[in-house]
Amino acid sequence: MRAPDLIRFARDAATGNPLRASLLVLAMAIGVAAVVVLTALGDGARRYVVDEFSSLGTNLVIVLPGRSQTGGFNPGNAITNTPRDLTIDDAQALLRASSVQRVVPLAVGTSEISYGGKLREVMLAGTNAQFLEVRRLSLAQGRFLSEGDWRRGASEAVIGGKIRDELFGAQSALGQLIRVGDRRFRVVGVMSSTGQGLGMNTDELVIIPVSLAQAMFNSNTLFRIMVEAGSRESIDAAKTQVTEIIKLRHEGEEDVTVITQDAVLATFDKLLGTLTLAVAGIAAISLAVAGILVMNVMLVSVTQRTAEIGLLKALGATGATIRNAFLTEAAMLSLAGALVGYLLGQGAAALIRQLYPTFPAYPPDWAVIAGLSTALVTGIVFGVLPARQAARLDPVQSLAKR
Repeated sequence: MRAPDLIRFARDAATGNPLRASLLVLAMAIGVAAVVVLTALGDGARRYVVDEFSSLGTNLVIVLPGRSQTGGFNPGNAITNTPRDLTIDDAQALLRASSVQRVVPLAVGTSEISYGGKLREVMLAGTNAQFLEVRRLSLAQGRFLSEGDWRRGASEAVIGGKIRDELFGAQSALGQLIRVGDRRFRVVGVMSSTGQGLGMNTDELVIIPVSLAQAMFNSNTLFRIMVEAGSRESIDAAKTQVTEIIKLRHEGEEDVTVITQDAVLATFDKLLGTLTLAVAGIAAISLAVAGILVMNVMLVSVTQRTAEIGLLKALGATGATIRNAFLTEAAMLSLAGALVGYLLGQGAAALIRQLYPTFPAYPPDWAVIAGLSTALVTGIVFGVLPARQAARLDPVQSLAKR
């Protein structure tokens, strides 16, 4: 039987029983769609975290109070117990390091903000004038905090866009006096809208000088110090210098955790990459189940088409021809299911992106190729047994059952 005839015969056999064909296509489609959607979620989570950390700025070295006892960065150790506080003096001392370009102290807490009888709770960040450049943020209106002595800050504040809308409405916020906690501040700037990022929503953030924030929190402790290295090549040198300076200031005790942005990114990239592979493996199980369904349905098909097989053999068809016909049918149904599943998976991923625009739910190319290939191979492999059984049928006995 020629190849075109073989394909035509397999097509007619597949479409001759629509219910059977639909079940096989649906089974494969569900398996492939599961692979596409789950890997889109896994890889999307990886991309989201990497993008969020990248948005913090470039060439960053972060100093956290407390010593992590593990080698490498552990997200769970980001909040640690410390025998000694990080202070503004510690932060200023880091400016002496040759590999350091900018230093940003950060004190974080919550407070109440009020204006014109309106009151709400906000996240309050105490920092310096370099915060905007290090975090790669931008202003919608006005200016940022003034340069000056970190221990003496002017009573000025920069507010997030959502706070501006809620407190001032259509009125201009610049130059207005607001009350934060028990202190009055003049609004000098409004942040551009950036949304949520690693637990800090700049749209609902109030930024004031670090010394005033510490006075309001009644603490001289810094939440962390962000250090920007002079270049990407000097990140390791900056980390070493920062560690040594803090160690000298803390009487020779290494009681802080110094992490680099690259280390954080590499850790999360590895963790979430492994997660993506794991969910892809789980989804692939459904393809194995679909393959078993293909085998069972094809075995039933062989039983139902015994007379047809006997007639083909009586007309001169060889066992190899019969086997190839059944394998071609299984391959066609598996391929159809894989394509339908691919379209369903891409549609589901697009729906996720539509519902959550900030989440990059794109399936990786390797997962799509692996899903389609596995579906086709699974269909053929599990179609071998029914095909071999059909090829072994005796034509006389087959026709006798007609």
